[in-house]
Amino acid sequence: MEEPGPSDQRPHASNKNCAYDVCFSIRIHPSSCDAHAFLFLERAKDLCAFHSQGIREALQIARNKVSLLGIFRDRSHLHKAHIDASQERKAREGDRSTVSFDQNRRKRAIGSLSSMASFWHISIIVLVLLFGGSKAHPGAPPRSQLDVNHKKALQTFRPYNIAHRGSNGELPEETEAAYLRAIEEGADFIETDILASKDGHLICFHDVTLDATTDVANRTKFSDRKRTYEVQGENVTGWFVVDFTLKELKSLRVKQRYSFRDQQYNGKYQIITFEEYVLIALYANRVVGIYPEIKNPIFINQHVKWSNGKKFEDKFVETLLKYGYQGEYMSEHWLRQPVLIQSFAPTSLIYISNMTNSPKVFLIDDTTIPTQDTNQSYYEITSNAYLAFIRKYVIGIGPWKDTIVPPKDNYLGQPTDLVARAHALNLQVHPYTFRNENCFLHFNFHQDPYVEYEYWLNEIGVDGLFTDFTGSLHMYQEWTTPYPKKKNAEALLHEIANMLKDDGY
Repeated sequence: MEEPGPSDQRPHASNKNCAYDVCFSIRIHPSSCDAHAFLFLERAKDLCAFHSQGIREALQIARNKVSLLGIFRDRSHLHKAHIDASQERKAREGDRSTVSFDQNRRKRAIGSLSSMASFWHISIIVLVLLFGGSKAHPGAPPRSQLDVNHKKALQTFRPYNIAHRGSNGELPEETEAAYLRAIEEGADFIETDILASKDGHLICFHDVTLDATTDVANRTKFSDRKRTYEVQGENVTGWFVVDFTLKELKSLRVKQRYSFRDQQYNGKYQIITFEEYVLIALYANRVVGIYPEIKNPIFINQHVKWSNGKKFEDKFVETLLKYGYQGEYMSEHWLRQPVLIQSFAPTSLIYISNMTNSPKVFLIDDTTIPTQDTNQSYYEITSNAYLAFIRKYVIGIGPWKDTIVPPKDNYLGQPTDLVARAHALNLQVHPYTFRNENCFLHFNFHQDPYVEYEYWLNEIGVDGLFTDFTGSLHMYQEWTTPYPKKKNAEALLHEIANMLKDDGY
């Protein structure tokens, strides 16, 4: 991964103003608002999340770096500081008419704050949340609708729940409904496959042919569109995505891939675009990551042409950047808008590494299938040497689960050392695909998907799972590794008091 440039390392102007507000509220001159204040600002977000570790870190930084001990000794000073800070801020803005507070309003404000003494320690955080922010890309929806500062953050304390093509065990895959259901059920990331239409629009669709999951075969006006093309070294016949414009693709309706899954939603939903998929994640009521795949890039670049010599990969990255997706894995920006870019084609991942520092995952197919772009075998791309090479461009691998633990007669065999070798190189492992139906479960799991989750998460130790049944995985994780308990304001007050007492105050 490339290191961020100088512009990525500087605090945003909005963060600086936010830090200034914090400083004024606690009677620190803005000239002292240096990196320490910004560090405090970031830790304050942890405090607002009510995690005890965040509290301890925030207070330690506050004590050592920003000299806030005075406010802990005198609550009334903090109450007054809020009102004084408001006056000072308005005075700086030149609004003299509002500087003088009505005495009764001031008394009511102080009385109200005093009656809520257990919340006094959150006041700085309120300023942070009220005045923080960043500029949205002009191509993205308004910030007021997409502001992540007030959303529940992406969980990072347990393996990722990756909604494979949405909650497609319940609803037709890669549709708006499937993604909304996955978000409702607790997905950390919603996964999709990106292809391109004849007229160059990026769409969410898994197969290069429309046959398996749309009603195209029933549309007589498209009967002459059936073709035979070579795809990954094999001749494939069907109705190909690349032979239809976006408008024509939108006229089709999606259906369930498997006949043994619920068929009642067939014909209800359209194919969606990459941008529509992105907006589903951005408009969620919590931070939801996206996990798009650069699908069949060799085939797409052969059949779809863009102006100025641009490639499929260029258009893919342009879309992500348009909506603000950037930043290295676990960076502040990435945590606000998480994205993991995936592909089976290593040359595509290497190519886009020059355009984006967003984290990437190298997908690995069955042992019998070579890479589509470099024609390398499974054993070549899973060798120590190749993993050491590809880790310069990716943060993880996504193998088919049966290559990690090869089955025999539908019973699990001996696990390979792929996960251990990947972890030794600091690569995450996100195997695919986990499905609840008995026909996909090995006999060892006794027709119980929770037993399968237990095995892969605790015995094999993977870092995320691609699943067709987001709700099942979420329920299992909530039972076994639930979110840390939040502490109420009174408990937080006691913890702060005890910490200060231990420090001699």
